[in-house]
Amino acid sequence: MKKKIGWILATATALIVAAPLYYFITLSLYEPSEDLYHFPVPTHAKLVGENEHGHQYDWSRASEENGIPYGYEMVLKANGWEKGEREGASVYYTKGDHSIDLMSTSKHLDILRVDR
Repeated sequence: MKKKIGWILATATALIVAAPLYYFITLSLYEPSEDLYHFPVPTHAKLVGENEHGHQYDWSRASEENGIPYGYEMVLKANGWEKGEREGASVYYTKGDHSIDLMSTSKHLDILRVDR
């Protein structure tokens, strides 16, 4: 009986710790961009350009070799964006009728609307 209570307390403690961490990652590090179909954008990314196709950002966590960080992938998935095919530094994401081309290069991120 004592072992069972111990496991329940350990599980409850893990959930209490994990919930604020999840909140911090999803709500404070990324914000939806209205003109990019509410695609989450890193709050620490610096907008360096925009045109009719999308936005360009400087972001120290972007990498061509490794792509985007796992936490960003988790946020995209949690917000309903499905990861599609990859072509070099470019990864396509879809949500409903909307598509985004996310290009991650060394310390640079391009988020572009894709017309179907």
